[in-house]
Amino acid sequence: MACVKLGSKPDAFQRQGQAWFCTTGLPSDIVVEVGEMSFHLHKFPLLSKSGVLERLIAEASESKEECVIHLPDIPGGAKTFELVAKFCYGVKLELTASNVVYLWCAAGNLEMTEEYGEGNLVSQAETFFNQVVLRNWKDSLRALQTCDDVLPYAEELHIVKRCIESLAAKASTDPNLFGWPVLEHGGPMQSPGGSVLWNGISTGARPKNSSSDWWYEDVTILSLPIYKRLITVMESRGIRWEIVAGSLAFYAQKYLPGLNRRKVSGETSSHLAPLALGSPPSEEDQKILLEEIDRLLPVQKGLVQTKFLFGLLRTAMILKVSPSCISNLEKRIGMQLDQANLEDLLMPSFSYSMETLYNVDCVQRILDHFLAMDQVTGATSPCSVDDGQLIGSPSLAPITMVAKLIDGYLAEVAPDVNLKLQKFQALAAAVPDYARPLDDGLYRAIDIYLKSHPWLVESEREQLCRLMDCQKLSLEACTHAAQNERLPIRIIVQVLFFEQLQLRTSIAGCFLVSDNLDGSRQLRSDLVGSNEGGWASAVKENQVLKVGMDNMRMRVSELEMECSNMRQEIEKLARTKGSSAWGTVSKKLGFKMKSQMCSAQEGSVSNNKNNNHSGNIKVEKLKDRHSKHKRSSSISDKASVSSIVPSK
Repeated sequence: MACVKLGSKPDAFQRQGQAWFCTTGLPSDIVVEVGEMSFHLHKFPLLSKSGVLERLIAEASESKEECVIHLPDIPGGAKTFELVAKFCYGVKLELTASNVVYLWCAAGNLEMTEEYGEGNLVSQAETFFNQVVLRNWKDSLRALQTCDDVLPYAEELHIVKRCIESLAAKASTDPNLFGWPVLEHGGPMQSPGGSVLWNGISTGARPKNSSSDWWYEDVTILSLPIYKRLITVMESRGIRWEIVAGSLAFYAQKYLPGLNRRKVSGETSSHLAPLALGSPPSEEDQKILLEEIDRLLPVQKGLVQTKFLFGLLRTAMILKVSPSCISNLEKRIGMQLDQANLEDLLMPSFSYSMETLYNVDCVQRILDHFLAMDQVTGATSPCSVDDGQLIGSPSLAPITMVAKLIDGYLAEVAPDVNLKLQKFQALAAAVPDYARPLDDGLYRAIDIYLKSHPWLVESEREQLCRLMDCQKLSLEACTHAAQNERLPIRIIVQVLFFEQLQLRTSIAGCFLVSDNLDGSRQLRSDLVGSNEGGWASAVKENQVLKVGMDNMRMRVSELEMECSNMRQEIEKLARTKGSSAWGTVSKKLGFKMKSQMCSAQEGSVSNNKNNNHSGNIKVEKLKDRHSKHKRSSSISDKASVSSIVPSK
């Protein structure tokens, strides 16, 4: 730290308890009281340097009592006046970045100007500040920190403003160009060509690789009001928004302990680890800080890490900050929800009034903000799905990622027995249909919810299952759903129907590929002499395709047999209740359009009809469930749940 020594006399001051004495051989003729400390001094050295002390001494000397003056408001208190008194006596005085602001303010308050002596304390402190402190990052920062204790006087002398402007200029400059503190010492260097020259002297040090966040840790020593002013000036000087946002995040992590409970991933810089605190600020101070950070953060998308915003939101809920602050944070997160992960969304409920384990209402609001923003930007448009892959504009990628994220969140919160059906449905239905290329994730969440809420009646189960589109389930999901006893009968029939359609489409594609391969055999036979390896490969591929086709033929046969057996079983059940009941059932189930579902036996795969063992098992299960359901409700209600089987 830079310093300057003033004066040449030895230290003639001695302290005894709460009193200072000047041991010059002459008895003191004046007592200066500063706070609880008394200074027994002499009049002449004081009045010869200070206009204020000259007037006070003159007023005190008029009385016959002991000359005593009081200085209750001197900047810096007794410690600073001790240095001022020593300066008046010509004692050696060391100016540093830590005391120059106190001395300058105290000297200005006591009118220690050139009028009362050449080279007085005001001029010397100002010269040191301009020529030494402002040229160095660390000294400027330290001087600015001391301004908090004497803020009114420092503002009057423009010390705060000049320190802030100096720091802002240096923060936007390469740190290797302006000061010693940014050099990293690693011991003596062997190569003189690689050492750093400072004032023409080889230091044996190399400049460390600096990055834009090199100053984050340093400015955290500043109080919030001064830090805010520094950030404002930095923004006005054109420092990039993402750099300012990084500094705000670092500052918040130091003084908001709740943010450190979850480490922010993806941080590689050593500057991004928050400092350890001796004692955290009070809850009220933390609330003030969090609300100020929210106001200072840039609003542009992507400048602030989503994980950090979620941390602020969790902390805001714990501290019970203003509703407007919480709403602002939810909107910020909603703007970049596609950058979040599942762990971020799993925010516990901090309110006693909420019964659920996780704060589902907050996630609902965040999703609503995202969808509103997505609609405003015009990023949404219909899309199509091919083999589970999204086809359409690349702008749909964010909303597709959000749909996958919400489906994962639903699966995580579904086991909560206190989660109401209405909340689960509202969150699942908020995602547009086109945002989900496949409904496998939604089906998984629904299945978990049904498993955790077995008391749901059949109508509620059907209402919940309407959220998913059976046509958008993969073959694996269809196979699972067809055997899922928790699903309503109507949904299982739908799944079986669309699974059959998918298999037929796949078989048609395989036939097309096979025909193309057969048509190209003659051409390949002409080239067999020069390309025998390619022909062998094609034959092998053809064999693999035929095996796959055989497997799919067997599966289609099984499904068709299931449909046929199911129809027969329902007809038997209907006969026991009368022809009128069966007419209603058959009409609503759509079996009059049986050519769509069960007539494929007449086609190319009719030779596999006898392979129906697994289908009979599924039908028996459905029959048992159907019988149970019949005992609890009327036959008309049962038939109504099957009304969505499509027909040509």
